Amino acid sequence: MWEQLMGLPVFSSSVLFWLMLVCIFVIMEFVTVSLTSIWFAGGALIALFAGLLGAPVFLQFLLFFVVSVILILFTRPFAMKFVKPHNVKTNYEEAIGKEVQVTEQIDNRKSRGTVRFNGLEWSARSTEDDVIIEAGETVVVTEVRGVKLFVRRR
Repeated sequence: MWEQLMGLPVFSSSVLFWLMLVCIFVIMEFVTVSLTSIWFAGGALIALFAGLLGAPVFLQFLLFFVVSVILILFTRPFAMKFVKPHNVKTNYEEAIGKEVQVTEQIDNRKSRGTVRFNGLEWSARSTEDDVIIEAGETVVVTEVRGVKLFVRRR
């Protein structure tokens, strides 16, 4: 009654439903900040406008579904480029192809060996099981598996 006195339209239950969904999805996005629910907020917003224009409920749900899918498929990959514009390599990814100094003899059969990379000691193994690399030699990192650097002689 107050809405009618103020000249505002009386909202239908479907409009209130979509309004609540928009709010829920937006709050979820703010909490997670992972671009997972914002697309559904866009779909719910379009369904809300359709409800305000008097569209039937089945059309509102159809619009919600179609718009949400379109937003996920076409805008999410584009948006992810801006959220994560470039992946910064971590120190282990930088190690591949670098020359490092052997600090403890590398012997795969005895499961031992270390190298120094960027001032840190790393466990190391040879890319060839029958090769023993002595401390003090310079080797090249070919691969990283877990916390071990796999190396070969220059």
